Amino acid sequence: VQLVESGGGSVQAGGSLRLSCAASGYTYNRNCIAWFRQAPGKEREGVARIATGSGTTYYADSVKGRFTISQDNAENTLWLQMNSLNAEDTAMYYCAAGIRGCVLWPGFVDYWGQGTQVTVS
Repeated sequence: VQLVESGGGSVQAGGSLRLSCAASGYTYNRNCIAWFRQAPGKEREGVARIATGSGTTYYADSVKGRFTISQDNAENTLWLQMNSLNAEDTAMYYCAAGIRGCVLWPGFVDYWGQGTQVTVS
């Protein structure tokens, strides 16, 4: 299984970024796929997840109303549209798949991408 993220970068507060995750070697239409993030000195936290079959989404309170998770099942691609970014959003963002029970918790994740850095100043 390979998860390859892209789209990170540096942006000013109030700006937007769109992250992408290309999945391969994975039966995409099962369970959930998600975005996590980890800021320096902090634990990895769940940001948003989507049930690949139903398209049902869930967001952490900290990003609700600002971030949108979406997918293209045919292309095995996941996106995270991030708007109204602030300094607290600065972190390494990780794509995650094979999430047992669709629980947005790092310990329930089977597959991780390598991460893409987002810096908001």
